[in-house]
Amino acid sequence: MIPVAVIGASGYTGAELIRILARHPRVDLRVVTSRQYAGRPVAEVFPSLRGVCGLSFTAYEPAAICREVAAVFTALPHKTAIEVVAAFHEAGKKVIDLSADYRFGDADLYEAWYQEHSRRDLLARAVYGLPELNRAAIAEADIVGNPGCYPTGAILALVPLLRRGVVDLDRPLVVDAKSGTSGAGRAAAVGTLFCEVNDSFKAYKVGSHRHQPEIAEQLFLAAGCRPSVLFAPHLVPMNRGILSTIYVPLAAGPDLGDPLAVYEEFYRDEPFVRLLPAGELPVTSAVRGSNYCDLGFVPSPENGLLVVVTAIDNLVKGAAGQAVQNLNIMFGLEEELGLQTVPLYP
Repeated sequence: MIPVAVIGASGYTGAELIRILARHPRVDLRVVTSRQYAGRPVAEVFPSLRGVCGLSFTAYEPAAICREVAAVFTALPHKTAIEVVAAFHEAGKKVIDLSADYRFGDADLYEAWYQEHSRRDLLARAVYGLPELNRAAIAEADIVGNPGCYPTGAILALVPLLRRGVVDLDRPLVVDAKSGTSGAGRAAAVGTLFCEVNDSFKAYKVGSHRHQPEIAEQLFLAAGCRPSVLFAPHLVPMNRGILSTIYVPLAAGPDLGDPLAVYEEFYRDEPFVRLLPAGELPVTSAVRGSNYCDLGFVPSPENGLLVVVTAIDNLVKGAAGQAVQNLNIMFGLEEELGLQTVPLYP
């Protein structure tokens, strides 16, 4: 059994980590921290976990936590996570960080979109935790930067095409993505109040969202080219899920052939990428509560485009589930352990 802790466990992602880890056959969840709820039982704060997790939230005491665990999930805001991750790493613990602080390979790029990074030395050691692309590196890593939710669906859609060399790099890739409100976090905010989001649908931070440079950097690292990316996120009145519709301009020269065959070859042995038949498109309800990414496409030859659509649960494959997938890889476990949950329907 692998003893683990979740630092900052009182948000939606933290609750999802507890839900998954509490039933993981090879994990012993020993510590869950929360500054706000220290001393209160987990099941009191999250009634859905009654009978599932008997722990209480504790204050953050790194020395005591280090004596208890071998691995740590940090579900903290960016900047806050930098030194917390560093402290556990220096204590010899494996760390999966769910903030943005260890996702970027380029420290200057991170600082241009976030703030100064006080541990550039560790940023250079961290591995971007998208298993379908970086499995071997994750297996050897001590620090994994868990991907953002929006980038997960976009990158999985685009890398096979970019590696095939069929994308027109002189035209922008448009990632038009819609997310449920849980992606904005659990803290109270006017923009995510029921009356603000119900019966409404809005775009936000178009071309200026912090996930745009993350997508662009990872496409470069995975495919060796620098496509122009326009990321247009939207907020929709649902709890969970991200649907990404991606407009891919195709190059005039190379023949793409059958797109399904391209994806089947790339994702043949991937347990959490489900490819749909040509012309059938994903829906968020079909992945709800699961670690799956569903992927489908529609050719648009008259526009020189391939329209690719992905659906994920932003709290699972977009956050906690992918983090547990990374833990499994880091400790040499079967990758699907603890993640076999069938999507909820309806």
